[in-house]
Amino acid sequence: MKGNLRAKDSARSYNTMLLIDSTHELNIAKFQLISDKIAPPAWAPGLGRTRLLDMLNQSVAAGTSTVLSGRAGTGKTFLALDFARKCGRAVAWYKIDAPDADPAVFFNYLITSIRACRPQFGSTSLTSLSGLLGAEQMTWLADAFVYELVESKARPLLVVIEDLHLVSDADWLVPFFYRLLPLLPSDVHLLITSRNLPPAPLWRMRSKQSLVVMDEETLAFTRAEAVALFESYGLSSDQASIALDHTHGRAASLCESAAFLSRTSIRAR
Repeated sequence: MKGNLRAKDSARSYNTMLLIDSTHELNIAKFQLISDKIAPPAWAPGLGRTRLLDMLNQSVAAGTSTVLSGRAGTGKTFLALDFARKCGRAVAWYKIDAPDADPAVFFNYLITSIRACRPQFGSTSLTSLSGLLGAEQMTWLADAFVYELVESKARPLLVVIEDLHLVSDADWLVPFFYRLLPLLPSDVHLLITSRNLPPAPLWRMRSKQSLVVMDEETLAFTRAEAVALFESYGLSSDQASIALDHTHGRAASLCESAAFLSRTSIRAR
């Protein structure tokens, strides 16, 4: 309830900004949008991890945003995709590349990905703001996002931003997200993947229940999960335990070990 009230307050304050001169509208046509960047990756079947999915469901119920933080191969993308398929929400997906540190590029992609789920999202003035404002004015843009999300209210929305670490040094990132996260309406949840924690002002928002961080230790396979994975390949619990100790539970390495041992076992028959 508190989040909804703050979102409405932000939406009302944003109404004062809608008189922006339309002659300054950002020319979206100058960008060559890569459609694969705003589409979920192709689904590759794998072992669903109930423990982590339950944690994500709890995060959605308790706060406005979640960060999956870990090095490459820790299973961030697979988990985000598995959750997106099962959460019952519309999903806006955006995979970041290094050039997206340019705020005009970043927000063009983000607005377009959300608009695919909510066609009314992102008025001309919102796009204009993303092209005109510097880092010191990012709070205005965050208010604009909140306003548009409230006004375009539809099916509950999951916004996935993948690989945020690629733009974590951008000077606009902290002021935008620091303003946005506490104000997100209750029907919108932001799921971020990153190889490291976002800048300190953001991850410290955990104490304000605006942000939940699932780190590399949390993402690592438990012994029970490793056994279940290896059993799905027809392998033994002893093999799972040995592989778990060697891989330290890292998802990609453990899955590769199970697949390799399964192929070896088949050839030996």
